[in-house]
Amino acid sequence: MTAVEQTTGLQQAAGKVEQMTRDSVRTVIAASMVGTAIEFYDFYAYGTAAANYFPKVFFSDTTNPTVALLMSLLTFSIAFIARPVGSLIFGHFGDRMGRKTTLVVSLLTMGIATFLIGCLPTYDMWGIAAVALLCLCRFVQGIGLGGEWSGAALVATENAPEGKRALYGSFPELGAPIGFFLSNGTYFLLESFNDNAAMISWGWRVPFLLSSVLVIVGLVVRVQMEETPVFRLAQQQHKVVKSPLTEVFRKSWRQVIQATFIVAVTYTLFYTLATWSLAWGTKTTAQGGGGLGFTNREYLLMLMIAICVFALFIVLSCVYADRIGRRRVLVFSSVALVVFALVFPYLLMGHRNFFQVELFLCVGFALMGIAFGPIGAFLPELFDANVRYSGSGIGYNLAAIVGAAFVPTIATWLSHHWGVRSVGLYLGVMAVCCLVAVLSCRETKDTDFTK
Repeated sequence: MTAVEQTTGLQQAAGKVEQMTRDSVRTVIAASMVGTAIEFYDFYAYGTAAANYFPKVFFSDTTNPTVALLMSLLTFSIAFIARPVGSLIFGHFGDRMGRKTTLVVSLLTMGIATFLIGCLPTYDMWGIAAVALLCLCRFVQGIGLGGEWSGAALVATENAPEGKRALYGSFPELGAPIGFFLSNGTYFLLESFNDNAAMISWGWRVPFLLSSVLVIVGLVVRVQMEETPVFRLAQQQHKVVKSPLTEVFRKSWRQVIQATFIVAVTYTLFYTLATWSLAWGTKTTAQGGGGLGFTNREYLLMLMIAICVFALFIVLSCVYADRIGRRRVLVFSSVALVVFALVFPYLLMGHRNFFQVELFLCVGFALMGIAFGPIGAFLPELFDANVRYSGSGIGYNLAAIVGAAFVPTIATWLSHHWGVRSVGLYLGVMAVCCLVAVLSCRETKDTDFTK
């Protein structure tokens, strides 16, 4: 095939996609955003509970508070380990059967597991069996989440008009601050009207039980949406492969590695800001924290302010990613994160210094928005249409293990033994890994998405 024939073929394919029936922008936003909103709602609800309540609810037999906190945070990592398994399962069916059906099943799996966490008996009721059930629910939650982000990103980007893929890719990314805000807001309200004894007794269950409302809304939206035009075109052209996973690991293993390290730093940063810093700011040194003197309610309020900055910079970074390219935006964010990693420990010193801690949170979440926003388009663009669900999902969820699974535990252990500067060094190393991965990638802004 000559270059002219190839170009003509690509133009015809792009023209067919433009002529196909698309969901409205409102439906695309809702269908892609609701899943990631639930994802971050569920994960941060669990992270908050693991940092503040689970050490007493599920690990009350441990006499050392620091050990109880570490054991509680270790259960946090189970879902991240399960997520690549989920991405293998849902990626296979997403690339074979379509984005719509797979996203409905993944949302249902995730929602049921989260709801059941809120129904579990405590350690005082069932002993070690209660901990085992907690771990099982957390694992199933991770399986469902493994198919969520990549499918949501494809619903957004495969419905995007030309030149706006990064902007549309911001829709699932905006689910992160929305879910985070809802989770924090729920805990904030609960702690405003209940004392610590009530929260440990029953209050911690409420956010998990309320997640069922978000799941029902998400299911209604996703059942009504159309299959993406890019996948329908792949079906018409008989490009759907029988074994997407084999194809990914045979032809696109480099892109999987690149995607893993591009995303990993965003996970490390998010759970450093949201989970580790919460424990560090609110717990005494004897409890494994930094003795900064904040109440849990005060710190949640500061986080809710900072999360608005997160949402703003997701949109801004995606607008610039459509204008100047994904690589330039991500290179800037990686370099800026290295600088931030060296500086932020100095902001977490002193007692009840609201300005310094809020500055730490706002700057951190601004950089998080810049780093996180463009990957909604960048990761899918690294892979061909017939393996896009599998490839982007595997890379994204492997990053969850590399960058997030043990972040609260590692950061707590590092800060307890070597101080908060060691946490900054940990984040800086992850930022350098991201920078290397981004520089090894090609620019994908003008990639033909129908290929």
